[in-house]
Amino acid sequence: MIRDHDFTDYRHRRVTVMGLGSFGGGVGAVRFLAERGAIVTVTDQRPREQLAESLQELGDVPVAKWTLGGHDESDFAAADLVVVNPAVTRDHPLLKRCRHAGVALTSEMNLFWQHNPAKVVAVTGSNGKSTTTALLFNILRFTGRQCWLGGNLGRSLLPLVDEIRADDWVVLELSSFQLTDLDRLQVSPHVAVITNFAPNHLDWHGTLEHYRWAKQTMLRWQTPDDSYVVNADDAEVATWTGRGRRLEFGERRGVNPTFLADVRQWLRLPGRHNVMNALAAATAAMAVGAGRETIQRGLETYEPLPHRLQFVGEAAGRRFYNDSLATTPESTMVALEAFEQPIVLLAGGYDKHVDLGEMARAIAEHTKAVALMGQTGLRLHELITAEPHRSTLASDPLPDFRTAFDWAVAQSAPGDIVLLSPGCASYDWFRNFADRGEQFTRLARDWMSLYPTGSTASS
Repeated sequence: MIRDHDFTDYRHRRVTVMGLGSFGGGVGAVRFLAERGAIVTVTDQRPREQLAESLQELGDVPVAKWTLGGHDESDFAAADLVVVNPAVTRDHPLLKRCRHAGVALTSEMNLFWQHNPAKVVAVTGSNGKSTTTALLFNILRFTGRQCWLGGNLGRSLLPLVDEIRADDWVVLELSSFQLTDLDRLQVSPHVAVITNFAPNHLDWHGTLEHYRWAKQTMLRWQTPDDSYVVNADDAEVATWTGRGRRLEFGERRGVNPTFLADVRQWLRLPGRHNVMNALAAATAAMAVGAGRETIQRGLETYEPLPHRLQFVGEAAGRRFYNDSLATTPESTMVALEAFEQPIVLLAGGYDKHVDLGEMARAIAEHTKAVALMGQTGLRLHELITAEPHRSTLASDPLPDFRTAFDWAVAQSAPGDIVLLSPGCASYDWFRNFADRGEQFTRLARDWMSLYPTGSTASS
């Protein structure tokens, strides 16, 4: 049994933060605990140079001890509390020893939940949850109530929790990792949004059943006073039930034609999948009382998230799009549906042990060429080249990102889309998906700078 801590006074408590990370959760936990008088140890497998941005953010925080480039068992044995990064598997040997010794384990999100006074509107799903969360937040900003955005999007609200009031709204993106931990607290959001469900993160969860169980934490602990919003077009999610008030969204069911037409008109993002994201966000907003005009303002003023079908620029007739946040096969498949022009794709990456067959088929039939990258490059090459209706040119697995980019651009011609939409996680070649997207953006802009407006590159 994993035990969450049961104390609220952190003064002089020995707390080890396991996994500083690069997306704000570890940094937020360290700052929150140190400000409350805890004796904080930070430990991470990665060396100092790979954590430079996070370390810079903590430059003014009194950390008692740093253990970087590996873990030291003594940092755990002596702890009163261990704050575990969501990406660390719960069967890690050091965590097993903590449980055996009775050391309490928690996470940044659990800490936030225990101290947060406001109601939570949260979004999860295998795909689309980041955009849906950001759209929902932008709508709720126009309700006149103070809103806070955080969670798996990359911003920790933990250091700000004392500023949050009971009548505010907290909008969170929640990953399956975070939900696994939240189940220990037996909590679910006041309004839960499930965008869709498909196999993902099986390298972490071990089985599809455990992944599903984690996602259903969103509904498991709701009361009849809560609400949940489900995708009625998703065959699995449509079957999920809870104790709260049920609301549905979808193109085929759960939404009236007039509202669907309105959302399509108000939304500036490309692709059918973004219409679904907007419907999910609008339905959740209505669950907390937002009206039609508020939803319209929220959708019309929304600025797209970085790394999610983000337009980088155009030169020599090529348009470059950064979709690095596409870390699942389904995300890449919907990205391919967003464009009518020929697509030269960069795909592949870290192997999460999910089925790549449907993604390979979509690439084979709906792209002009594909540069294959990372651990999954060889498998994708085998699957794509075996497709009987293949129309794409698939590269051999390429050795590094610069080579993949250069190969992709070399296959492009005026009128083409050059799209980074990997369909896989980034951890084999990059620090994270943001690092991958930023590298793509730099390479694209460097290439575009070679072609003044109106010039054309040879194809």
